[in-house]
Amino acid sequence: MVDHSREHLLRKDSIWIQTGREGQELDAGSATGKSLGVFTSGGDSQGMNSAVRAVVRMGTFLGCKVYYIKEGYQGMVDGGDLITEASWASSSGIMQKGGTVIGSARCADFRQRAGRLKAAKNLIDKNITNLVVIGGDGSLTGANLFRQEWMSLLDELKETGKITDEQRRNCSHINIVGMVGSIDNDFCGTDMTIGTDSALHRIIESVDSISTTASSHQRAFVLEVMGRHCGYLALVAALATEADWVLIPECPPDHGWEKTLCKKLSAEREMGLRLNIVIVAEGAIDIDGNPITANMVKDLITNELKYDTRVTVLGHVQRGGKPTAFDRILGARMGAEAVLALMDAKPDTPACVVSLDGNQTVRVPLLECVERTKSVQEAMNKKNFQEAVRLRGKSFQNNLATYLRLSKLRPPKVMCDPTGQVCSSGKKLAVMNIGAPACGANAAVRSFVRFALTKGYTVLGIHDSFDGLLYGDVKPIGWTDVHGWTCQGGSLLGTKKCTAARYGLDKVAEKLKEHDISGLLIIGGFEAYHSALQMAEARSKYDAFCIPMVVIPCTISNNVPGTDFSLGADTALNEIADICDRIKQSATGTKRRVFIVEVMGGYCGYLATMAGLAGGADAAYIYEDPFNITNLRDDVIHLKNKIIQLGVQRGLILRNENANANYTTDFIHQMFSEEGKGSFTCRKNVLGHMQQGGVPSPFDRNYGTKMASKAVDYMITKVEENTTEDGKIKSCTKDSAVLLGMCRRQLLFTPLEELREITDFEKRLPKQQWWLSLVRPLLRIMAKHSNEAYRADAILSKVDFEDDDNA
Repeated sequence: MVDHSREHLLRKDSIWIQTGREGQELDAGSATGKSLGVFTSGGDSQGMNSAVRAVVRMGTFLGCKVYYIKEGYQGMVDGGDLITEASWASSSGIMQKGGTVIGSARCADFRQRAGRLKAAKNLIDKNITNLVVIGGDGSLTGANLFRQEWMSLLDELKETGKITDEQRRNCSHINIVGMVGSIDNDFCGTDMTIGTDSALHRIIESVDSISTTASSHQRAFVLEVMGRHCGYLALVAALATEADWVLIPECPPDHGWEKTLCKKLSAEREMGLRLNIVIVAEGAIDIDGNPITANMVKDLITNELKYDTRVTVLGHVQRGGKPTAFDRILGARMGAEAVLALMDAKPDTPACVVSLDGNQTVRVPLLECVERTKSVQEAMNKKNFQEAVRLRGKSFQNNLATYLRLSKLRPPKVMCDPTGQVCSSGKKLAVMNIGAPACGANAAVRSFVRFALTKGYTVLGIHDSFDGLLYGDVKPIGWTDVHGWTCQGGSLLGTKKCTAARYGLDKVAEKLKEHDISGLLIIGGFEAYHSALQMAEARSKYDAFCIPMVVIPCTISNNVPGTDFSLGADTALNEIADICDRIKQSATGTKRRVFIVEVMGGYCGYLATMAGLAGGADAAYIYEDPFNITNLRDDVIHLKNKIIQLGVQRGLILRNENANANYTTDFIHQMFSEEGKGSFTCRKNVLGHMQQGGVPSPFDRNYGTKMASKAVDYMITKVEENTTEDGKIKSCTKDSAVLLGMCRRQLLFTPLEELREITDFEKRLPKQQWWLSLVRPLLRIMAKHSNEAYRADAILSKVDFEDDDNA
C-alpha cells in the first residue's frame, strides 16, 4: 500500500547537494539575519515573475530579508528607491504575468568599474551579500565579474571613507547564484531556460493558425522566429509542427540547397499536400556563413515554383503573453533552489547556475556554462558546425537528428515502399492506444511509424484498442498516412479504457499470432501498463506474447509507475492553469473571493499539486496527502488571515477528484462559504473533460516524438537479438517487456516485472512519486504555510551532459 504519512512525504528520497552532504532540510526561520537581492537583467522572458516570486517567498520563509533590485543592473548602480524590500504580499498576483514586473534594462554603467563601485556601495548599505541573477549569459558574466572584484571594491570604498570597518567586515564576501531567463534556450548547461517553453507555445500557436489559411489557398508560408545565435526555437517548432524545412545557424544547408528545397516542396504538392511551411531562425546562414532571410526564401519559392508565398515575422510576439505551466513551475523550482544554494554557500563557493537536466535540478559552475556557451559561437565563426551542434548538448543533437529523419518525403526505397506494406525486413511491428485519450499520443504514433519504415519494418495500426485487434480492424500504416498527426489531440487510432485480461488473454494471443506481429508498442495510461504486464506474465502460457513489448505512458493523470512524466500531462496542466487564470480574473472588481476547483487525476494528485504550484493556489487536496476536518479548518483560518491582514483579494483551492470520499468538492465549498462569511465569498468549479481536450503542447509533441523514436530502436534491437534460425521471434526475458519513462536525468527502459513491485493496483498509483516530497512542501511554502520543512533538490553537475540520455 501507499505510505501516506506526512513524514514519508517530506523526508523520503534524499539527494546529495553541492557540498556533498545529504539533501539538506531547511526549516522556517533557519536563515534569519541574512539579506539577499533579486533582479532580472537583459531580455525579458515569460516565467521570470514566477522565479522572482519563489525567491521572495522562499527567502522570507527562511527568515531572510529580501530586496527587489528594480531595472536590473541599472537599479543596482542607481540605488535609492530602485532597491526596495520585498514582502510576501508584494509578490502576490505576479506569477501569471509575462515579462518581469521588477523591470529589466541594459546598463552601460555597470560595464565600467566606477559603476560597479556604486553598485557595491548600494548593496552594502542594505547589507545585501547574496544575489540571485535572472538573465542571459551576459548578465551572468557581469555578476561573476562583480563577485571577483568584490574585495577590491570593498577596499576602495573603505579607503575613500564611503563604508565603515563594520560594514566591510559584515559584507566581506558576496555569493551569487544565477538562473537563465532567455526564450532562445541558448545557454549551455541546462536543458531548458526560463521562457523557452512559453515562446514555443507562441510559435506553434501561430503555425497551427497559419496552416489552416495556407491549406485553404494552397499557399506556402515562411516564418521567421527568434534565434540570432541559436536555432533551438526554430528546430523544436519545426519538429512540433511537421514543417517542411528549417534553417538554423548551427546546421546550415549545403551548397545547392535552393534546388533541393524547391524539389521537395514540389514533390509534396504532387503528393496532394496543400500547404508548405518553412521555418527560418533569424540568425540562419548558409554553409559559407552568408545570411539566409525569410524574404530570400520567399522570393526563391515564388520565382522558382510560382507558389503564392507569404512571410510572417513573429518578432516580439514570442516574448509576450503569459507564461506556460511549465515555465511557472520551472521558475518556482529554480527560484527556491537558488535561495537554498545561497544559504549553503561559503566564501570560497564558486558562483553557480541553477539548471535543469531532464527532471533533475542541478547546480552548475557559472564560469563553465558561460565558457561553453561562448565556444558554440566560436565554433560557428570558424564554420565548424558539427562541433557547434555537439557543444549545444545531447538534447539539441537528438532534436536535430529526429527532425532530419522524420521530415523526409518517403522512407528509403531499399527499406520500404511508401505504403508501408512491402518492407525489407519482412517483419511487422504493431502500435495501439489503450486508455483515455491524451494529447501527444498521435505524435508518438507518427514517429513510431516513420522510424520503423526507415528501418524496413511494416507497421500495423491496431484501431480502437483490443476491439480492433479481436474484430479485425488492423491495417498497415504508410508514410503519408500519419502526415499532420503531430498537432492533433485525442487518439486518431482510437482507444478504449480496458485491459487485455478483460478480453481474454487467449484471444489476444491468438490474434497477435494471426497477424504475425514481431513487436508491440502500447501507448496509453495505467490500462496500457497493466495490459502489457498481464501479457508479459502470461508468456509461459502463450508464445505469441514472447515478443518485444514497449509501453509509452500517455495519460493526463501521470499515474503510471516508472516515469516522472506521462504524455498528455503537460497539455492538461496548461489547460488547468489557463482556466484557473480566467476563473480568478472573473473576480476582478469583486473583493475577497475564493474559488474551489476540482481537477481530474483519479487517485493521483499530480495534476492538482502541479496546477496548484503553477496557478498560485493556497492549497491542493489530494488522496496521497491525507487531510481531515482540522486541516480544512486551519486552511480556512490561514486564508482568512491572508485576506484580512495582507490584503489578498482572491484565493484558489484545488481538489483532486478522488481526494477523499467524504470531504467532497461540495463539502469543501460549503465549509469555506460558511466559515468565510464576512471575510470572503466562495465559488465552485468542476473542470471536467476540458482538461483532456485541446491541441498538444510543444512539450508533449516533442516528448512523444522522441519517446517513440527510442522505442523503435529498442524494439528492433530486441527483435534482431531474439530471431531464431527459422525466422521466428522468441523474446521472453524481462528486459523485452518494458516501460519507457523519464526518470530524473534519463530516459530509461524499465522491465514491467520490476514495476509491479512499486505499483498500488487498487488505487492505480505508483507507491512512490517524485513530486510528493518536492512540490508539495514548495506549494505550501509559496502559499505562506510556515509549518513545512523543505529539502534541497539540486545536485552538483558539470556543464557537459552528453553522458545523460535525456530527452
